[in-house]
Amino acid sequence: MTSRRDLFRSAVLGGGASVVAATALGSLGPEAAFANTAPGVEPGAPDPNFAEGRIRSIKDNTLLVLGSNMVIHNIRVVDGTSLWKLGPVGFDQAKPGDGLYARGVRMPDGVLAAESVWLNIVNIKGHIKNITDKKLHLDHNGHEVVCHVVAGKSVAVHSESPPSSDLSMLKVSQHVQILGAWRPDTNEVDIATVFSPH
Repeated sequence: MTSRRDLFRSAVLGGGASVVAATALGSLGPEAAFANTAPGVEPGAPDPNFAEGRIRSIKDNTLLVLGSNMVIHNIRVVDGTSLWKLGPVGFDQAKPGDGLYARGVRMPDGVLAAESVWLNIVNIKGHIKNITDKKLHLDHNGHEVVCHVVAGKSVAVHSESPPSSDLSMLKVSQHVQILGAWRPDTNEVDIATVFSPH
C-alpha cells in the first residue's frame, strides 16, 4: 500500500508540481503541525522531514528559512502544498520575517518539498486579564499577549460545543487556549480559535 508520503515523493520527483490535491494527503490542518514524526527517527533526534524557523527570503517557489538552531533550510512549495496563516492561504501570503513550521519530504538535494506549511502559528494557554473592543488581553506565563478577534475568522469552542463566532461567553480571569497567527516581532496574535473548558 502506498503511503501519502510515497505518493507525494513520487509526484514531486516526477516533476508533477500539479500533483495531488492537498486533501488527498490527509489532514493538513494546524493540529497536524507537530504530528507524524518520520518513521525510523530515534527519540530526541531531529526529524529530517520537519523544519522550523523564520523566512529570510523567498525566491520563486523556495523559502530560505533560518531555524532557531541557526540551521538554514530550503523549503520548496509545490502545487500540492497546504499553507495555513489563520486559515488556508495561497503562497503569496508567505512573507520574509514570518515564522513557520513545515513538514514534507526531504529531496536528494537536501531541499524539503513541503506537504504543509504553517505560517506564524501559535498555540498558547493563559488567562484572560481584560476584554476590550475586539481584543482579549491574555496573561501567558506572566507576559501579556494581545489577541485580536478577526471578523469572519475567529471562533470560540466552549467545552464540547461546536465552534461559534460568538465570543461573548468569554470572561475575565477565565483560562483559555488560543490557536492563532502571530504578528511577527510583536506580542500580538490574530485569533483562529479560542478553546475554553467551560
